[in-house]
Amino acid sequence: MAKTPDARTTLITGGTDGLGKAMAFRLAREGYRVFACGRNAERRARLSEEAQKLNLPITPLEMDVCNDLSVDAGLNEIRSVAGPVDILINNAGVAYGVTMEEIRLEDLRRQFEANYFAAVRLIQRVLPEMRARRRGWIVNMSSVSGRTTLPVMGPYSSSKHALEAMSDSLRHEVRPFGVRVILIEPSYIRTNVENAAIELAAQYRPLMREGPYAGVYSGFLRGWRKYTAASKTKPEDCAEIVLGALRAADPAPRYPVPKKAGRRMWFMRMMPGRWADRMIMREFGV
Repeated sequence: MAKTPDARTTLITGGTDGLGKAMAFRLAREGYRVFACGRNAERRARLSEEAQKLNLPITPLEMDVCNDLSVDAGLNEIRSVAGPVDILINNAGVAYGVTMEEIRLEDLRRQFEANYFAAVRLIQRVLPEMRARRRGWIVNMSSVSGRTTLPVMGPYSSSKHALEAMSDSLRHEVRPFGVRVILIEPSYIRTNVENAAIELAAQYRPLMREGPYAGVYSGFLRGWRKYTAASKTKPEDCAEIVLGALRAADPAPRYPVPKKAGRRMWFMRMMPGRWADRMIMREFGV
């Protein structure tokens, strides 16, 4: 039996917490059949309990997006109970806040594996079925950092820049097959990703306090606190924008969250490079 429009099988990576969890609940309330993937068993169990209480069509699913076997096993489980994936939301990711000179190459590779190669891994596995059915949606969760870059955020931003470039190319390639590729570009939204980023940076704390870039780190932290304190955006706001993009007859290539973040990115791109650099240096004390 054919699926109704709102019963589309949806896979959300990093779907058991933060933005992913907000998207899972918002889409499920509209009737989407959601598989929320994550590695943390406790979070999966908590999500399952909450979904059952609300009678929502959400299935928590174990998946390590950086592991081929785990991804294949998860996709096979989805296909066995709900058929091919109609909507893929690549949301899983990590963030390293470290200067480019000091970040270890193994950590930089981990940054790209989680934020870029994992997305490509999932895309390559679901696209053949989407092309065959001539419909599908691929939503890549980028960031305002995918188009503007701050000091200390080079590893994270470079992975998001790569995700943006890949998404642009992919969007042109798959449009003839009825597949839509959408980028979501959130500004700062308070989630557990920030706590995870602090844990990832723990090994670099001696350098942050006493290394040659100590002044850069302290200036960044002062600017970051002001920047984040002004944010009123919640995960649910991002989920609402994702829902609107999925329902659009002809979705835009990019959706900033909130919308005013798009104006700032446009302003930064239009500004002469030296002016933009001076503004960032002033805001982040470099």
